[in-house]
Amino acid sequence: MAKIISYNLNGIRASLKKGLADWVLASKADVICFQEIKATPEQFDVGVFEQMGYHHYWYPAEKKGYSGVAILSKQKPDNVEIGCGIKQYDAEGRWLRADFGDVSVVSAYFPSGTSGDERQNFKYRFLDDTHIYVNKLKKKRPKLIISGDYNICHKAIDIHNPVSNAKSSGFLPEEREWLSRFIDSGFIDSFRHFNAEPHQYSWWSQRFNSRAKNLGWRIDYHMVSQNLEKQLKRAAILPEAKHSDHCPILVEVDF
Repeated sequence: MAKIISYNLNGIRASLKKGLADWVLASKADVICFQEIKATPEQFDVGVFEQMGYHHYWYPAEKKGYSGVAILSKQKPDNVEIGCGIKQYDAEGRWLRADFGDVSVVSAYFPSGTSGDERQNFKYRFLDDTHIYVNKLKKKRPKLIISGDYNICHKAIDIHNPVSNAKSSGFLPEEREWLSRFIDSGFIDSFRHFNAEPHQYSWWSQRFNSRAKNLGWRIDYHMVSQNLEKQLKRAAILPEAKHSDHCPILVEVDF
């Protein structure tokens, strides 16, 4: 059984100061996908993860203090693939893949479009190009678990106020339709596979006391390829962990 956690840290250095290392140790996760590390591995103590028995792989953005993804794993991967081969996205450290036998785990950080039209258009290009890339990747690595911050709420159940957010980046019709198409192309939203209840979120605004009131968005996913459906055992959101404006999400897969 593999316990896989995905966690957008909104800065690993800040998260480590809030007790992230102790939380990781207690989690007993086999694979951890981090997003928004916002640092290079030289800027913090990677030794804390080595002491826990993790192999670790970091893919920071070229821009300092921005974006970046990582994968920690108890088992050494057979192969690690850095980036997706598209320069404008790879410069921002958005895609990192580790292969374990015939299963591949990806830590992915999708762009946010909240800062204006330019970045929203960048996000749309990223979505289209990523889908093409994943379709090609599936031919070579058909068993995929793409974990991370997709920066999209899929359905009304995934956001605290769907009406007032109808025109907000992250809940735009085009983004939601893309996510539907992505799932229909052969993926399972693992959390919804097990959990149909509302008010389950993975990110909260740092304004208006949103987290305490649970006014959140579910934008973090473990998307699991359909050929792994019978091996899916459990999925959960872990809101008690408070090292970031996101919380970790969990999936257990028997592979």
